[in-house]
Amino acid sequence: MPTTQAVRTVHLLCLATVVATLSACSALAPSPGSSFRYVLAPPGQVSAPEGSKPGWATQRFAVAAANPLATDAGYQVLKAGGSAVDAAIAVQMVLTLVEPQSSGLGGGAFLLHWDGTKLVALDGRETAPAAADENLFLQPDGKPMPFQKAVVGGRSVGVPGGLRMLELAHKSHGRLPWAALFEPVIALSSQGFAVSQRLHAQLLAEKDLLSDPIARQFYYRADGSPQAVGMVLKNPALAEIFRQIARSGADALHRGSVARDIVQRVQGHASNPGRMTEADLANYAPVVRESLCTQWLQHLRVCGFPPPSSGHLAVMQMLGILEHTPPVPSALEQGLPGPQWLHYYTEASRLAFADRAQYVADPGFVSAPAGDWNSLLAPAYLRQRATLIGATSMKQATAGVPGALAVGHAPQADQPEYGTSHISIVDSYGNALAMTTTIEAVWGARLMSDGGTGLAGGFVLNNELTDFSLAPADAQGRPIANRVQAGKRPRSSMSPSLVFDRRDGRLLMTLGSPGGAGIIHYTAKTLIATQQWGLNAQQAIDLPNFGTYNGPTLLEAGRFPASTVEALRKQGHTANEVPLPSGLQAIQRTPTGWFGGADPRREGLVMGD
Repeated sequence: MPTTQAVRTVHLLCLATVVATLSACSALAPSPGSSFRYVLAPPGQVSAPEGSKPGWATQRFAVAAANPLATDAGYQVLKAGGSAVDAAIAVQMVLTLVEPQSSGLGGGAFLLHWDGTKLVALDGRETAPAAADENLFLQPDGKPMPFQKAVVGGRSVGVPGGLRMLELAHKSHGRLPWAALFEPVIALSSQGFAVSQRLHAQLLAEKDLLSDPIARQFYYRADGSPQAVGMVLKNPALAEIFRQIARSGADALHRGSVARDIVQRVQGHASNPGRMTEADLANYAPVVRESLCTQWLQHLRVCGFPPPSSGHLAVMQMLGILEHTPPVPSALEQGLPGPQWLHYYTEASRLAFADRAQYVADPGFVSAPAGDWNSLLAPAYLRQRATLIGATSMKQATAGVPGALAVGHAPQADQPEYGTSHISIVDSYGNALAMTTTIEAVWGARLMSDGGTGLAGGFVLNNELTDFSLAPADAQGRPIANRVQAGKRPRSSMSPSLVFDRRDGRLLMTLGSPGGAGIIHYTAKTLIATQQWGLNAQQAIDLPNFGTYNGPTLLEAGRFPASTVEALRKQGHTANEVPLPSGLQAIQRTPTGWFGGADPRREGLVMGD
């Protein structure tokens, strides 16, 4: 673990220009009653490219986010006395600007919040419009649309909920005025930020975004090539939208001119129009849910999000099943997960993903097996599931029956999942949060709204409805739990997690990741590596990724020795080496404070004091 002095040096390098040029930097006036004054760094001066990262030690508070400018906004809020929720709002709004391909105003989020006494799960997941039905993605011949055809356009756009959820969180847990928290993003939108290598690469790899006139004009040059790395990009439309939100709250997005523009873009898409209305936006409400907390390794309590997230259930099923597999002399071989441990892990994953496909959906529409989601985590059930793991791979598992009766739903076929961003924060007041936030695919529905401002730029709309099963039933006509229904929230893999010591109740860790269904594996890997293998957060995040979605065994390309791949194949695995681009953020308790890690596969950063 790096020394405090070494980490401080890295920290100061990131912020040296901000401090040295304080008088020259532009800063917005503080809101009435606020002690917060955001200092805008010159474009390009706060950065953290992809690659090796040291981990960051802090004493009082810390914020981990996927982009350095977003992390810096959260850091400045915490430094000014803001709460974890205050910082999360500032971070999320800046991510809308600087990481638009992953999350923002046009999407949703799950927030797990701890105030030192009470844990709450705030559901800001998008919903299906009132006019949507289970045939939304069926073609005239009755077959589901090809996935990418379903994604691009207005049809896939769910009613966004992230902003409404954060507004609700702020009412209970905010310390700084709402308007003050938008100062960073308004300043950055107005005066510009430098296009990062990651943003440039995501634009370069994208083709469908060019079909949207707002996006083409804003993110691309006249010849169709993306804006260059280092180019200072201003977003005046977004600045104006955020000014309205700072004044009027989430109503500025869900009612009035911005809502009208969103609906116009969705319904007016030339080739794939959607069904969202202004009433859908006006009527959206976040849901306060009870978190799921599960005992693990005797002394730990791991808490996560309940359905419509499948994340906590799948993660804890895998970890629970692994407790009943034969012991492996050394899970790590030469610092990497070894083939025998990977065999047991991926077999446990197959069992968990089979249950996920069978059972998990919006609890407002689908009942839990045996009437309780914890039935999927019952020790006797997990012990029974573990007996299905043998010396060779089962290749594909079927769902279990945790209750007395089998359900009448069909399992959902595998569909792609993408995108997303994660934020972990601990503040100086004893509050902590884990928030995973998304517009689903990279660049969402490839559809932007300028909020009716007529100015350049805007924000990207989600394609969250393709997280539903595109087919409403299987070939036998059995309904799929996660099918489209009006007002329903699509199943998610997002896994914001908080870890507690059962013996004294202390918070030990906050973590999460983007990565579609891979989120489940990235979160499980980090939990196992920190809590069982004794690695710190950065070392755990750095480990190669691995997993399965109840099909081939997936290993992060170029990270495992050929002997591991071959050993798995000899045990019957279809072992494929593929890109597995996580974006983990984690903050863990230490004897002297906190230690945070950020994924070297992305441009994330941890900051704190």
